Amino acid sequence: MCGIFGVMDKRRQMMDGSGIREALSMMNERGSGEGAGYVAYGIYPDYRDCYALHVFFDKACESKAVIDATLEQWGTIEHDEAIPTCDQPGLRVNCTPWRYFFRPDASLAPGSATPEKDVVTNLVMQINAGANGAEVVSSGKNVGVFKSGGAGSWPEAVADYYRIQDYEGYIWLAHNRYATNRPELWERPDPFNLHDWSVVENGKTTTYGANRRYVESFGYNCSTGTDSEVIAYLIDLLVRKHGLDINLAIRALAPPYWDEIDRMPEAEQNLNRALRFAYGSATMNGPFTVVAANPDMMVGFTDRGKLRPMVVGECGDRLYIASEETAIRAMEPNVESIARPAAGEPVIGRVAP
Repeated sequence: MCGIFGVMDKRRQMMDGSGIREALSMMNERGSGEGAGYVAYGIYPDYRDCYALHVFFDKACESKAVIDATLEQWGTIEHDEAIPTCDQPGLRVNCTPWRYFFRPDASLAPGSATPEKDVVTNLVMQINAGANGAEVVSSGKNVGVFKSGGAGSWPEAVADYYRIQDYEGYIWLAHNRYATNRPELWERPDPFNLHDWSVVENGKTTTYGANRRYVESFGYNCSTGTDSEVIAYLIDLLVRKHGLDINLAIRALAPPYWDEIDRMPEAEQNLNRALRFAYGSATMNGPFTVVAANPDMMVGFTDRGKLRPMVVGECGDRLYIASEETAIRAMEPNVESIARPAAGEPVIGRVAP
């Protein structure tokens, strides 16, 4: 089940969270009331050069001192504060959401092509693997994840708890969870984020074990036991670490069937065979639709049989990707075009430089 939604303004014009809240709430039948979340890009212009670390503390007083000390080992805390919230009837709160604006010490990753991001990656993996009562749920520049799990976590309640309407971003992703296990943990619902990349997914990959072992062989730590977390790390690995173009990364994650490859022109056959051989352990099987974003783009892709829906809309400079057309029309009643891409046909939208 699950309902996913993404919207991107190609000219980086800002949108507040009220329209995204309305769009996600149109897909309440896709959720169980035990998890929902939002992620937005462009929401922290005053700290645009810092990494915004959103952290869930089980016990704020005890856990925060540990995380403060850890962050000071990896860089400099420019500012930190509790994330503003507003209690909602029926939403059971079991942690304290906090945010840090952090500058990593790039000298701690000598020889890296992306030293700051390597430092942040290692920091996130260390904190989330530790028994410190803290979980980092987003870690990018000028981006933030807002989510909750457990009883009463419907899209409207989660949006109102975090006062989503007070934030303005040029890319938004949102997810309404149909919980199948551990619904009480706030870190388990989508979205999942690692610095630049954020992911929401509708579905369930059957290759979770193989995919997890693959990314963990490169030093990632999968702490929540969810396939969406693994997908976020896979995209970061293929695009940032291995240098693949996003088109090739998607083709590696959701490749054509072998019989389809056999019918391709020779050069295309060779490329797709090479991707399948090189990234066989990264290949995702099972029913899924994924919408992912970084500061410069939003992408959507499905499994090779399109066992989960993906609807795409466009209106002016805005691109929409959702589980249902009704969610797009809830935010943009005058949407100019609606399309339903074929299985294996990715959608890639890019913002202006």
